[in-house]
Order: sequence, then structure tokens, then C-alpha cells
Amino acid sequence: MERGAHIAIIGGCHDCHTTGYAQSEGQVDPAAALKGDSVGFQGPWGTTYPTNLRILAGQKSEDQWVDYLKSFKTRPPMPWFNVHHFAESDMRSLYQYIKSLGETGDPAPEFVPPGQKPSAPYIVMAPPQMPE
Repeated sequence: MERGAHIAIIGGCHDCHTTGYAQSEGQVDPAAALKGDSVGFQGPWGTTYPTNLRILAGQKSEDQWVDYLKSFKTRPPMPWFNVHHFAESDMRSLYQYIKSLGETGDPAPEFVPPGQKPSAPYIVMAPPQMPE
């Protein structure tokens, strides 16, 4: 679990997927770790919310998790292309760490398409149209 916990930190997983992580200056609250966040990110792509990784990992076997991390694509600001470069052993360690965290919690809010108003809080990352 120690390697997976390390990967979650250096891979930036907690930055978005753990509520309060940045505000606590990088202290991981095990009760909140990787449960997603109800504050989203809005830009021309719509409004995205950090996924509850405990639920996601709970829906997959370890092998399915590895296959998923090697191939998934998603919306900004998630740097999915960086995750594709994790070593397979690190993907497996991350899975084992997430599974060790226990109770999964609630899902994060759903994606909101461009032009629709989100009901959950969000941060504007980029205006829908850049000023001229």
C-alpha cells in the first residue's frame, strides 16, 4: 500500500480527487482520500468533476484497472495522457492503495455539457469564448 500511496501523491491524484488536499498543504485525510470532489472545473468542454476513484476502482478487478489506466481518455483538466505512462507495477500499487482505503463514499457530480448551468460549485478554468 505504501507504494500506491506514494504514486497517488506524486501522480497528482490527490490534487483533484481528494477534497481539502491543497488547503491542508498536502496532508492526506484517509477518510476523504480519493473520494472525488463536488467542486468542478468549467471551460469550453463543459463542467467536469473529479471522479470518486474508490468507486471506480471498486467496479474493476486489478487487471481491468490496469487496462483502464493504459487506455482511458477524459475531459480537462484531467491529464489522462500522463497516467498512460505510469509503470504497470505503479498502476497495480495505486489500485491496491485505493482498495485499502475502505468505504467508497458518494459519486462526484456528473459532467455538465457546455452551455448548461451546473447545480454543484465549479471553478471557471477558461471562458467559453476567449476575448478578442
